[in-house]
Amino acid sequence: MRRFRSPSARVTNNQLFVALLVTFATGAGAEATGSERGRWVLIGHGLAAAAVIMLIPWKTRVVRAGVRRHRIGRWASLTLAALVIVTLLLGLGYTTGVFRSIGGVATMWLHVAVALALVPLLLWHVITRWARPRRTDVSRRNLLRAVVIGAGATTAYVALAGAITLLSLPGARRRFTGSYETASFQPRDLPNVIWLNDTTPTVDPAAWRLTVVDGRGERQLKLADLPRTTWRATLDCTSGWYSDQDWSGVPLSTLIGDTSGGRSVYVHSITGYWVRLPLADLDHLLLATHVGGSELSPGHGYPLRLVAPHRRGYWWVKWVDRIEVDPKPWWWQSPFPLT
Repeated sequence: MRRFRSPSARVTNNQLFVALLVTFATGAGAEATGSERGRWVLIGHGLAAAAVIMLIPWKTRVVRAGVRRHRIGRWASLTLAALVIVTLLLGLGYTTGVFRSIGGVATMWLHVAVALALVPLLLWHVITRWARPRRTDVSRRNLLRAVVIGAGATTAYVALAGAITLLSLPGARRRFTGSYETASFQPRDLPNVIWLNDTTPTVDPAAWRLTVVDGRGERQLKLADLPRTTWRATLDCTSGWYSDQDWSGVPLSTLIGDTSGGRSVYVHSITGYWVRLPLADLDHLLLATHVGGSELSPGHGYPLRLVAPHRRGYWWVKWVDRIEVDPKPWWWQSPFPLT
């Protein structure tokens, strides 16, 4: 039988670069998706990560050769390799549920933080070690190798998922987004998470007003003006947990009656935080004043917060003071909030 020879360093580096790009892209998508139809992004993320692992033996040979040459910047390259491995280990620990937090910090956040930290090093490495693909790279041997890596990554992904289920590890109970259940129907224990630099404001309910702007003009409402209905919805946070709760408040469709000239609905917080959502979501959005039958706490958005089923937690604007039919499309905003 013909021996399967090791491919060149150039091919290894390029394939690893592509695998890392797909891993980053699907990782960002995994943080954004909140509906079942986005499950494929999570699967793609797992497969891409498995492909990176499959390439480690080949990349190790390249690293050894580079270290022997004593290149300038080799320590930066070794740091990059170490960060990649740490990111993979954190992802594996979170996926299996073996360690969901380290030192009180959610493993998911550490996984994301380390992944972001390696980006500058990865860009530097690509620029200084760039190996332009050649026509000869598309050879039968290299194509066969790509197939082997893809098949191995798929096998590893399926095997890990099966092992998690068979061993009844905590990861077997994750939601399709990868999040773990926390404090469902126990609003007092619901985590109080704030996006980036927001802080919990002090709101005087007597002075607070909700400004509503639609095709009929602008008007202001008091808390007492808001009728209440109850919806059951899942809050799924990007830090790795989800919680099912009964939210009570007023549907946005009740407040916004004329959407003429609009392409999105703009939801603004007292803190300055805001999001735009598609007008098509209008019938599925609620402005909640209560959770689990109790008034919202200040940390959970008192006096009013948005409930956006099938969207991740950063869409659920807290301390809402303004909703507006907006002529801009909903996608005219950063994929992830910047503040």
